[in-house]
Amino acid sequence: MSNEACVDYLQGNLVVLEPMQLEHVAALSVAVSDGELWRLWYTKVPHPDEMKAFVEQALDSEQRGESLAFVVRDKFSGNIVGTTRILNWDQANRRLEIGHTWYAKSAQGTGINSETKLLLLGYAFEVLDVMAVEFRTHWHNQRSREAISRLGAKQDGVLRNHRILKDGTIRDTVVYSIIDAEWPTVKQNLVHRMRQFEQPR
Repeated sequence: MSNEACVDYLQGNLVVLEPMQLEHVAALSVAVSDGELWRLWYTKVPHPDEMKAFVEQALDSEQRGESLAFVVRDKFSGNIVGTTRILNWDQANRRLEIGHTWYAKSAQGTGINSETKLLLLGYAFEVLDVMAVEFRTHWHNQRSREAISRLGAKQDGVLRNHRILKDGTIRDTVVYSIIDAEWPTVKQNLVHRMRQFEQPR
């Protein structure tokens, strides 16, 4: 990505999105162990033993200008509870993808994902001036599909036999997007949803 996409951090009421660094490996290993997220066969989440390689891959992708990787820090506890990424930024066609997102089990359902998406979408539409943001997930990842739909994203289609996963199973990928004309309504909905989390947890 170009220098235009460089960012120090994005901060909300619940979370701080910090640029991923190698020093985050230990904290991410703890976060991914909360719920043993790597055991979910339909999503690609690293085992703690694979976390260093996961972070190195993310940083290599950044160096090639392909993505921006963040860790998600809970402002109340101070703990890192997950990670997310901006990737596949097609500047010529003004679109990008938000993905590689996972959260510790204890952070799920707390408003952290909603605020993370609010921050990333705001950055994408209001700073990077994209006209579409894409989300992709496994056909069988019903929790992820429901969360993406609740954002206000619309399903564009399904890429059948899209990828061969580590365990040899074949993934059908569901593609969703939010376009710039929809962003004001999506933003209003996310801001409204965040009000239920205004009191300290």
